[in-house]
Amino acid sequence: MGKTSVFVVEDDADISGIVAEHLGRAGYACTQAFSGTEARLVLEGARERGERFDVVVCDLMLPGLPGEDIVRFVRATDAATPIIVTSARSAASDKIDLLKLGADDYLAKPFDLDELLARIEVQLRHRGRPATPQPGGDALRVGKWTLDRAARTLVVDGADVPLTRTEFNIVELLAAHPKKVYTKQELFELAWGEPFAADDSTVSVHVSNIRAKLKPTGTEGYIQTVWGLGFKLAADAVEK
Repeated sequence: MGKTSVFVVEDDADISGIVAEHLGRAGYACTQAFSGTEARLVLEGARERGERFDVVVCDLMLPGLPGEDIVRFVRATDAATPIIVTSARSAASDKIDLLKLGADDYLAKPFDLDELLARIEVQLRHRGRPATPQPGGDALRVGKWTLDRAARTLVVDGADVPLTRTEFNIVELLAAHPKKVYTKQELFELAWGEPFAADDSTVSVHVSNIRAKLKPTGTEGYIQTVWGLGFKLAADAVEK
């Protein structure tokens, strides 16, 4: 099995080199791009070959194409690859906007290299975590939803609903425990696999993204907001 591949998109050659060297020492194979235009060409080439990177680490302020466009390009056809955005822009609104676009994590510059490594490991652990054995296989059915825990896919009435890894984690938690009300802290710690950072907007943004993807299926109401507490699976979803 080859090394885990990380695509580092960073226009500052010094930062890019330091990141690639640090990740390389940790056992990752890094491919670098120094502009948004170059990043898109690399991604297009990989797509034509039927390949994809295991992780994308992308800056926002890039020549050619901004990082936001790179996130959109990846997410247009790939809901699974983890995307970690790095940027000197640290406002909460910037973070929320990137999460809405489909980024999985956001790391403000300057960042600690070991923290970046830890976040990459968290994202990969989520992607590869073992499915919980279920009677009759790995399928979890709730109402019109069918979750395949092994393949990590959601199908609603025969239609695939593309979810990011974190979004799938949230849906799986709600579907597996339909009567439980999850606080935002619980959802964050279970879906992200890291301590709650007292930023509950992150969970709300991901739930909003999930509902938007479910809307064409008519099942966005399956996720119920319990005001002052968090989220749960709606009772009518369980009864269907």
